Amino acid sequence: MLQSQVMDSLLAMKMCPLFAGLTEVDLTALEKICRRSEIPKGTILFSEGEEARGFYVPVSGKVKIYKVTPEGRERVLRVAEPGRTFAEAAIFDLGTYPANAATLEKSVLLFFPKQEVLDLLRNNVQLAINMIGGISRLLREFMDQMEAITFRDVPARLARYLLDLSESGQQRVELPLSKTQLAVNLGTVGETLSRTFRKLVDDGLIRMRSRTIDILDFAGLEALAERYKE
Repeated sequence: MLQSQVMDSLLAMKMCPLFAGLTEVDLTALEKICRRSEIPKGTILFSEGEEARGFYVPVSGKVKIYKVTPEGRERVLRVAEPGRTFAEAAIFDLGTYPANAATLEKSVLLFFPKQEVLDLLRNNVQLAINMIGGISRLLREFMDQMEAITFRDVPARLARYLLDLSESGQQRVELPLSKTQLAVNLGTVGETLSRTFRKLVDDGLIRMRSRTIDILDFAGLEALAERYKE
């Protein structure tokens, strides 16, 4: 593996909450057992009910995690981006993948084989303890997302997303997802999200051109993001 590829892989791993508590030595040990591949757009990585062989970390590109209804309609559960693990349950679960996964665009993925990860954890107690800490972070993130969906309306969720996207306070941001994908991530539907964007524009909070958004009123967005459902 080329040195630049190793650095890219380690950087993607460092971005993952699952690996947040790991040391450089731990990360290097995990990097040695992962398999890095470039996957074309539209490739099905695994299907619901298939034996769980391991989990993934995107280095570049996007992967949709989805289910198919009995009527044949596709329901996207979430979109995995660089630095976000998916199929993590395969580490300890003895069963099968609970959903499907397919690349939305050409992607570079790290695949961590289940058995090799388990062997590594058995031989390194501290790494296993640190990984449990990472799993706890994922659970807290999941609980935060459930709280947002339960107690905050779509405008509040979108406002928080835009503020998080801005990070260090830059006024102009680019949406990394399509509106359809973003709607899924925010727990809503495309039509509702489009109406919410228009409301933010009409209220003078943002200016929007395609995926480019200028934040005009940070204080207004912050107040909206903290609003609870009535």
